[in-house]
Amino acid sequence: MTPFAKSLFAAVATLALLGACTKENTYPVTGEQCGPEDPVKTLDAADCYVPPAGV
Repeated sequence: MTPFAKSLFAAVATLALLGACTKENTYPVTGEQCGPEDPVKTLDAADCYVPPAGV
């Protein structure tokens, strides 16, 4: 395994472990608790659609 591949694997594994350790109903990066009126609760995957280039 190349040094770059080892570094990349370590970075991805670290991010995955940090994301898995978050509490429910909190934002994963800041750790702040989600409020009942937070707009992110109404987001859907379709809201994040990015059309292909050239369309």
